[in-house]
Amino acid sequence: KITRMGFNASSLIQKSKLGFLNVTSYCRLAHELRVSCMQRKKVQIHSSDPSALANDRFNLILADTNSDRLFTVNDVRVGGSKYGIISLRGLKPPTFKVHMHENLYFTNRKVNSVCWASLNHLDSHILLCLMGIAETPGCATLLPASLFVNSHPGDRPGMLCSFRIPGAWSCAWSLNIQANNCFSTGLSRWVLVTNVVTGHRLSFGTSSDVLAQQFALMAPLLFNGCRSGEIFAIDLRCRNQGKGWKATRLFHDSAVTSVQILQEEQCLMASDMAGTIKLWDLRTTKCIRQYEGHVNEYAHLPLHVHEEEGIVVAVGQDCYTRIWSLHDAHLLRTIPSPHPTSRTNVPSVAFSSRLGGFRGAPGLLMAVQQDLYCFSYS
Repeated sequence: KITRMGFNASSLIQKSKLGFLNVTSYCRLAHELRVSCMQRKKVQIHSSDPSALANDRFNLILADTNSDRLFTVNDVRVGGSKYGIISLRGLKPPTFKVHMHENLYFTNRKVNSVCWASLNHLDSHILLCLMGIAETPGCATLLPASLFVNSHPGDRPGMLCSFRIPGAWSCAWSLNIQANNCFSTGLSRWVLVTNVVTGHRLSFGTSSDVLAQQFALMAPLLFNGCRSGEIFAIDLRCRNQGKGWKATRLFHDSAVTSVQILQEEQCLMASDMAGTIKLWDLRTTKCIRQYEGHVNEYAHLPLHVHEEEGIVVAVGQDCYTRIWSLHDAHLLRTIPSPHPTSRTNVPSVAFSSRLGGFRGAPGLLMAVQQDLYCFSYS
């Protein structure tokens, strides 16, 4: 998308001062200007094993809460996946440099889902759901981030454990005090909530595969998106299946691939395999906004909501990254992939208001094939 002719910061401020723009129009145009001015810069990745960087293709990147680390899943040419952590502390203009810590972990199983987990401290672990192969069952594995890099001073080796959970499609870690030290996994027709310290489990039967999950922070609720198109919340105060454990029910026309709860926990955003992105009011269970242009036919694609910047980001199956205004659903920019479009080259992105930590600048990170790119958002 090309910036409009004569559209710049000074003209925008001048029109606002003269009263030609109301607050809503000014905010939308300011977002459009900032997003349109983002320029792509290739990030230099330093590693103790440069040959691996040239051969291993990015499958997934996932930023931690403070956006100073990326957990990466890389597809290895000989088959299987490798895990790693990239430090973003050096991600500053004019030269964008990051460091990938030495990677020793490899699996020949497909990684179905990943999330950061907070056991010893915030984002102390990574939770991975691995698909079973042959006679090896699927499992959910909790890996300490300190196995990859000593990310906190005085960090002791954390808990490394694995839970036999066959066929998990999704996972989520709880920061809710009523489900402390717990994670959830979405299976085929089941939801399991597991306490990693006690091993105690709660199970909830569903009518469909659970493809997306997120815990609410304030309310004791776990939201789930299903292949059937249903989105429902589990009240964590109900022990196993009791009467009224489904607290909220919403419906899409296609399989739900991502659910994101907004900060006030009064709204939820969801995307599905028909390319539909909707913002739901959880109090009225009504759709209040729809975001047009996303492309998806069958893929399990994530959705990124950033309330601080007021934007929504999603990568479509056509390999285009689209950015919308959260507040009015206006499509602000469509970014093509730097590599040829194909089903195996769908970019993975991470957006943050502070790339590289507390003093970092806002921007979009895009990983595709062996490359990492940064789009500065100033």
